[in-house]
Amino acid sequence: MQVEEARRLLAEGLGAGPEPPSPESARRVTAQLAHPGTLGPLVRRLSVGDLELAECVRLSYRHVLGFDKLLLLPGAPRFMLRIHFWHGAAGAVSEDIHNHRCAIASAVVRGRVRMECYEPAADGVPAVAYRETIDGPGGAWRLRRVGDARLRLLHTEQYGAGRSYGLAARTLHRVVSEEPTVTLFLETAPQRSVTDVYVRSRGRVGDCGAVRNSGGDPGRTGGTGQVTGTGRTGEARAGGEVRAGAAERADPPPKTPLPPAVYLAELDALAASLGY
Repeated sequence: MQVEEARRLLAEGLGAGPEPPSPESARRVTAQLAHPGTLGPLVRRLSVGDLELAECVRLSYRHVLGFDKLLLLPGAPRFMLRIHFWHGAAGAVSEDIHNHRCAIASAVVRGRVRMECYEPAADGVPAVAYRETIDGPGGAWRLRRVGDARLRLLHTEQYGAGRSYGLAARTLHRVVSEEPTVTLFLETAPQRSVTDVYVRSRGRVGDCGAVRNSGGDPGRTGGTGQVTGTGRTGEARAGGEVRAGAAERADPPPKTPLPPAVYLAELDALAASLGY
């Protein structure tokens, strides 16, 4: 697939009107682009490094949660298409519950992820609520403590290779990857300028108590939102041992830019794994 063809699919799939795209439309186009016969040629074309390399590398970085975010196709403000390389459980930091500034979609190319969805509830798990902002594209994250909250787990779903999902901007969720995984991730037009992050105060399993940025550049706010996609519902692990009522936490550390050589090497390896 050529880059312009991928851009055309995104433009047609997301629409050009003033209304933001639906999570389902974002999911459909992401699933189409994530097909090995589509993604492989596209990634191979990008891996040669002569198409918008400087812009893509500038907005690619090692996320504070330990996975690599590689920009494939910049298209702000309508879309940003990325590859996420999750390196598995070793040294990984668990996500906090969060939402986004826009509708998003993700398709699993390799490996597996578990997604948990939450909603505010008086009988839910205690959490500390933070409001997150970002200093422009590629900028630093800022966290501001806004109070205490309670969240209830709605459901959890497992997504393996070939499966995809879409989330409305206000859907509260967290994603867990316990093995090396590659996902194609689509950010759509921003609907808000802030996101919400919830750090659970106590739970059954102590995943991680540190305040971390949890879901990438688009952001996160309270509410149940919408989930589109398929999967089985079951028990999810709650977790996180942090002291309720603690003082406001420090902002997440700065993003770690990916050197151009690393960016190209990871795309090259992905293309080869897809047979291109």
